[in-house]
Amino acid sequence: MKKRENFLSYGKQSVDEMDIAAVVETLQSPFLTQGPRVEEFEHAVANYVGAKYAVAFANGTAALHGACYAAGIGEGDEVITTPITFAATSNAVLYCGGTPIFADIDENTYNLDPHEVRKKITSKTKAIMPVDFTGQPVELDLFMDIAEENELVIIEDGAHSLGASYKGCRVGSQAQMTMFSFHPVKPITTGEGGIITTNSEVYYEKLKLFRSHGISKTPYSMEQGDWYYEMTELGFNYRMNDIQAALGLSQLNKLNQFVERRREIAGLYNEKLANISGIILPKQLEDTESGWHLYMIQLDEQIVCKSRRQVFDEMRNANIGVHVHYIPVYWHPYYRDLGYEKGQCPVAEELYERALTLPVFPEMTEVDVEFVVCALKQAIT
Repeated sequence: MKKRENFLSYGKQSVDEMDIAAVVETLQSPFLTQGPRVEEFEHAVANYVGAKYAVAFANGTAALHGACYAAGIGEGDEVITTPITFAATSNAVLYCGGTPIFADIDENTYNLDPHEVRKKITSKTKAIMPVDFTGQPVELDLFMDIAEENELVIIEDGAHSLGASYKGCRVGSQAQMTMFSFHPVKPITTGEGGIITTNSEVYYEKLKLFRSHGISKTPYSMEQGDWYYEMTELGFNYRMNDIQAALGLSQLNKLNQFVERRREIAGLYNEKLANISGIILPKQLEDTESGWHLYMIQLDEQIVCKSRRQVFDEMRNANIGVHVHYIPVYWHPYYRDLGYEKGQCPVAEELYERALTLPVFPEMTEVDVEFVVCALKQAIT
């Protein structure tokens, strides 16, 4: 198999001179943190998705932790989520003393299955945390119905889905809280970073308090003087800084362009990999537009004459950065030590055994796509 000169990652940031200039301008300003850029970025993200509020955090995990706190997750509370996600999703529940409950996924969308969620609801259930896996929005209407019937909170993990839409609305405008991540491989980047969008003023105020030590100004502050503040909750130092926000503001201007290019690349893969025996292509829900954070296929080992590991290794040896997303969360040793066992989500586990992520990011060229496709055809024969 022909080997590329340079490694083609499954995903990477797209940073240009405008982004660099935005960061340099902030570096030369009086404020590197706790300045005006963070609030500007929050307003810009909220306006983009169509939400009333946005609260920025140092990273996506911190943002999820904040959302669980704002939702009131505590000891004895259960939160239903998917096992096909990065561990941070369910870890945020544990941080608050809650218990993650894993429900199986839909075999077509790879997202949390609303029908399986219904089976997991108990008197202890406090929230549902669906994940827009690969950038495809979850069936939010069904989850919202379940939440309303059972007085639950929906925390949408949209780490993959900034720029995606569900039934004509951008992700981030409908769930009680939605988290977006700005890690370098995500739709836009702030280096590290995360944000929660919400239409609830109550959640908005709780999130702001939580990310900054539980400290805020109060009406009493003005009586004491401008220097005065009060710590009213046990919060964390989870603030995003102005350098991150400056990069995010510049990146946000190109988000639509980035997402459109991801869709073009996905379309090329769909066209070039169609009708190849042994490869199962991703499916999309009607009335949704994926952000295509990931392009993930499945390998049917009954047809493909090699194991997924063999195909993975051959592609990596050709300098193509295929990946596998994700190991079911409850398979990790930490979760096994908590009492979680294999076998509880068979559809998710089968997907994991067959999944292979192909490279997709805005700067990929058609030549890159063709190279990946040709290498994959060789690897599976």
